[in-house]
Amino acid sequence: MEIRGNIVDIKNKSIYPGEVRIENGKITAITKIEGTFEDYILPGFVDAHVHIESSMLVPSEFARLAVTHGTVATVSDPHEIGNVLGVEGVKYMIDNGNQVPFKFNFGAPSCVPATTFETAGATITPEDIDELLKDPQIKYLTEMMNYPGVLFDDEVVLKKLAIAKKHGKPIDGHAPGLRGENAKKYIDAGITTDHECFTYEEAADKLSLGMKIIIREGSAAKNFEALIDLLPDNYERMMFCSDDKHPDDLIIGHINQLAARAVARGIDVFKVLQAACLNPVEHYGLEVGMLRVGDPADVIVVHDLKDFKVKQTYIDGALVAENGQSFIKQVDIKIINNFNTDKKTLAEFQIKATHPNLNVIEALDGELITKSTHQPAKTDNGFLVADVSNDVLKMTVVNRYSNQPPAVAFIKGFGLKEGAIASCVGHDSHNIIAVGADDESLCKAVNLIIEQTGGIAAVGKIEEQVLPLPIAGIMSADDGYKVGADYSKIDQFSKELGCTLGAPFMTLSFMALLVIPSLKLSDLGLFDGNKFEFVDLQIS
Repeated sequence: MEIRGNIVDIKNKSIYPGEVRIENGKITAITKIEGTFEDYILPGFVDAHVHIESSMLVPSEFARLAVTHGTVATVSDPHEIGNVLGVEGVKYMIDNGNQVPFKFNFGAPSCVPATTFETAGATITPEDIDELLKDPQIKYLTEMMNYPGVLFDDEVVLKKLAIAKKHGKPIDGHAPGLRGENAKKYIDAGITTDHECFTYEEAADKLSLGMKIIIREGSAAKNFEALIDLLPDNYERMMFCSDDKHPDDLIIGHINQLAARAVARGIDVFKVLQAACLNPVEHYGLEVGMLRVGDPADVIVVHDLKDFKVKQTYIDGALVAENGQSFIKQVDIKIINNFNTDKKTLAEFQIKATHPNLNVIEALDGELITKSTHQPAKTDNGFLVADVSNDVLKMTVVNRYSNQPPAVAFIKGFGLKEGAIASCVGHDSHNIIAVGADDESLCKAVNLIIEQTGGIAAVGKIEEQVLPLPIAGIMSADDGYKVGADYSKIDQFSKELGCTLGAPFMTLSFMALLVIPSLKLSDLGLFDGNKFEFVDLQIS
């Protein structure tokens, strides 16, 4: 088989008319030829860090959507399902992904549970990590979110790092805001990447210390604009990722969108494509082709080097997508879960007022970090209630692994005028998380999730909607395009209820992410991510 077009030689920074010959899934020859071509041939795009679970799709369905945008591989962190089902969940992702022609490259989760300040569904021990890393399909140790454990020489954390080094596999980082000597110690521990930088200065600091920086642009966390100007001078040590990508967004585009945005800023196309196509392959040692003789034929054909609209995607020489149509077939999807809590009563979300003010979480659109603010308490018959006029809404995290009292707090930034939204995608432990304008709606939204043993839900005064996620409580068993359409519908409904966020459910999912400052809520209470300790909801 031959593919003809303008060959894009990224490393040598050249483009020439040529022919790529493919036999048995490998590139056997790349030859310059005479002729004029409109299309361009280049290596496939690689998402350098993604939680497949956040798409609400199983790997096989994620692949069906991603290949239409020229993505041939991901560096996939199964941390989310790991927190629900442990090693069994990691193996589930690998097994499902192996059923389709796509290169997922899973890692061994480093932080399950993520902290001791929340209830997860499983534990992945150093011994589990050792066994996982023996598998050649496990390419790396996933993001070391417990950066305090690294800084304070936690014995278990250091043991996990040592195991990864023993196996010769890279270690991913996760240290938002870490600078100076603390960043140096974190990096010196052997941690090689970070996708959590949210300022230019932080990323530049880490680059100067030898760390590789991954520019993240997901459905909620968006750091492209803050970091992209570092790429021209650091293109050999930077990559692109989505981290968390909702299904409706994945239908529209993937890493190709970031390449297009970078080129539109005037950045040299070869530097952009090195970050988008080559650097992840080289850093993680992936079995993914880079458009060289002898490589797997993981190549894409695009209409131009500006918009990167994908005409064809080939993986191991097989045509898997063409002109927006995916040729990856659906596979049978096994249902596994870990969900064991009963429906809640209204009284369980009511809290007696004891002080005049509240510690309140402030959500920031497009960010994982939150602010901490103090707000006056609003009461009704002696109980704390939402203050909708000031956008101080009631929030809850409900343990889904056993029957425990819900944790309750208050949050600004969601903008709901009525009703509530809820989700069982609640990083990192994936307990039920909800925000509501009144207690009744909050309780109803939570119970919709419990009835489905996982999902996302929105309720208004008249209407209610739910998207079931029966696989680990965080993924659907349906066709990816259907899930994308259903998600778009419930997303729009949440905005009709008043939510002002760009990605309401994605932002909601991060409000229980304790390892990201500053104020979050776990099923055990309100948590200060800067001090790494619980704080009181009510204050004087």
